[in-house]
Amino acid sequence: MSFKFKTMDDIEVTGKTVLVRVDINSPVDPNDGTILDDTRMRLHAETLRELADRGARTVVMAHQSRPGKNDFTTLEQHARALSDILGRPVRYVEDIFGSAARESISGLEDGEIILLENVRFYSEEVLKRDPEEQAETHLVRKLAPLLDYFINDAFAAAHRSQPSLVGFALRVPSAAGRVMERELRTLQGALENVERPCVYVLGGVKVDDSIMVMKNVLENGSADLVLTTGLVANIFLAGCGVKIGKVNMDFIKSRGYCDFIKVAKKLKKRFPERILVPVDVAVCREGKRVDVPVKKIPNHPIQDIGMETIKLYARRIREARTLFANGPAGVFENPDFSIGTEDILNAISSSEGFSIIGGGHLAAAAVKMGFEDSINHISSGGGASISLLAGEELPAVRVLEESRHP
Repeated sequence: MSFKFKTMDDIEVTGKTVLVRVDINSPVDPNDGTILDDTRMRLHAETLRELADRGARTVVMAHQSRPGKNDFTTLEQHARALSDILGRPVRYVEDIFGSAARESISGLEDGEIILLENVRFYSEEVLKRDPEEQAETHLVRKLAPLLDYFINDAFAAAHRSQPSLVGFALRVPSAAGRVMERELRTLQGALENVERPCVYVLGGVKVDDSIMVMKNVLENGSADLVLTTGLVANIFLAGCGVKIGKVNMDFIKSRGYCDFIKVAKKLKKRFPERILVPVDVAVCREGKRVDVPVKKIPNHPIQDIGMETIKLYARRIREARTLFANGPAGVFENPDFSIGTEDILNAISSSEGFSIIGGGHLAAAAVKMGFEDSINHISSGGGASISLLAGEELPAVRVLEESRHP
């Protein structure tokens, strides 16, 4: 498919100063601050290595967590990890756009790489505003004059309109990095060339995202069937009048999702044959897994779909020619309640259909359970892929399309 924006193949970077926005936000041990997983850094290594090999003067910009979180920390460790992955030095600069950062950028030699400080240490980075406003922030105005190109490789954050993601593309000639290009090529290609039947498996705890996707793909006819799991399924069960127990209703209330029960009821009424809900669930009773039919759910936490539902869903998944999945079926971190997630992933991996997993916890589960090599595409960005599937515009992609080149 053709893109409306430039890729790295379209620009000459030798001897040029290139700012690369990546998403290397990584899980961090709350006790000692150690990085627990470097998957995202390994993904972006392809873009960074190519730029260095082509003689670019590379400035890397990234974030780690957000203010108020216990893993909101500097990127010093990330620089060391990137150095190890790339097999070349990545120098950490303890500044974002001040004089130390600007001097480091100006002093770069061909093939060198520096990593600036966590961009979310800058207060304006976490504000949501239009790209045109973000292009006027101090961050963009201070660094843009020093740059020849801006490359956005942070697909995982492409649904956010923040200065480092959308501001530079309106001031500096820009292009998509290899991760961004590959994600968009795969997801857009799958959306434009859907083979039937097309099945969506939507679960996890982000009910608002899943229902937004569900509504879009059912209304536009791109999905033939939606299988619900996780908290999404509990919301739909409640919408169908099933008594799911006070403890589960209280959890829905604590997440602020009560209004979605009515939305789920309306969607199920509009598409009764195309939205499947569990016929049984697994509850946690005295620390043990107990499978019960949905008509007899006790007042215990629902933590997985039941065995009969797993069989039903697995059959429909194996019949599919196109599969999109997002969100685990239950509390997969607990072995007793990982069965639903594991069996669904197994069904997806053994299906002959083209399969895509939309990042996040289900992607982590797929890797942990050893299914990554048998699934066609595991997205690096849960929120971005969900927004794309829901038919929403990705701000970071739009500004790449609007970026002016000489």
